[in-house]
Amino acid sequence: MRGTVLHLTGKEHQAVKVEIQPDVRDIAAQLGAGVPYALKALAGQLADDPGMGWPSGLPGILTVTVHGDMFEDCPDLSVGYIREPDRIEIRFLRATPSTEPSTDAQDQEQEQDRDQPADPVAAAVTVREVADAWRRITGWLKHNAPDSYAALRTGAGPAAIAALEEDLGIQIPVELQALWLLTAGDDGGDGWGCLPGNRALMPLDAVAAFYRLMMDAQAREDALNTDRFEDDRMTVWKATWIPVVALGPADSTSGLYLDAASGYLGRWSRYNEGPGEVLDTLVTYLEEAADMLEAPALATRDKPGLIGGALVWLSSIDPAQEDRWQPLTG
Repeated sequence: MRGTVLHLTGKEHQAVKVEIQPDVRDIAAQLGAGVPYALKALAGQLADDPGMGWPSGLPGILTVTVHGDMFEDCPDLSVGYIREPDRIEIRFLRATPSTEPSTDAQDQEQEQDRDQPADPVAAAVTVREVADAWRRITGWLKHNAPDSYAALRTGAGPAAIAALEEDLGIQIPVELQALWLLTAGDDGGDGWGCLPGNRALMPLDAVAAFYRLMMDAQAREDALNTDRFEDDRMTVWKATWIPVVALGPADSTSGLYLDAASGYLGRWSRYNEGPGEVLDTLVTYLEEAADMLEAPALATRDKPGLIGGALVWLSSIDPAQEDRWQPLTG
């Protein structure tokens, strides 16, 4: 059955190389003693049959299901991977209560596949760029700021992202889907988010709640705008703006949204400040954060440092904590 691990198969053609990301191996070790072996068995099967998965809803990313009852101490698993002509990269892993995709799920995946961007090659490149930038950030956190690394939530499943997409009523850009598959929120290391300015990636439920809040606010403004002169009409939120990053793990008074129409990040604020364009894409934003962590001496927008085991950025540090802050060098 397609997309399901049944047994290892032999092929006449040469097997492709299969790579498993370190964070996926870490997750496997946490899910059960038999999961690493199941993952290794899947890698062997993917090497012989790279196309065994079904579309996940992201360009270039396929999903495959592993039956946990075939392995000791192993739950049913959902595994996502990127397939290229000469290699496969396993990108995410999670336990799942279902062993086979339902007909409804397959129909949903087919519908998502029809809605893919016109240039799937460019979209696949974007997926890789997001994944590479985020892996650089999390790799640095794991080795230098373990409290901040531990505060990151595991990735969301394609079904959760599809449900959010339906809730918001707009198509989630591929770069944001790719990020949420890797990490679905930041609970904050000792209260600080890991992104510049100590901002935090918003959990999906917070994204939905804040989006509804701001759309309701815009609906009230639209009602008032009917009696206003054109130059006085107010826009506090647009339907294409998806909140992504909040001021802090528990503070959504300001933050960054991703404009699904333009592909650029913008700022929001509930302090009556007008929203402004950041002129970063999600890819460039994450890449710059990774650059600043890896080469802090060259950082311009913000300066990373440590307080204990947490990453803390200088621009938003509590003055009472400044004497504990240790700048990074390099």
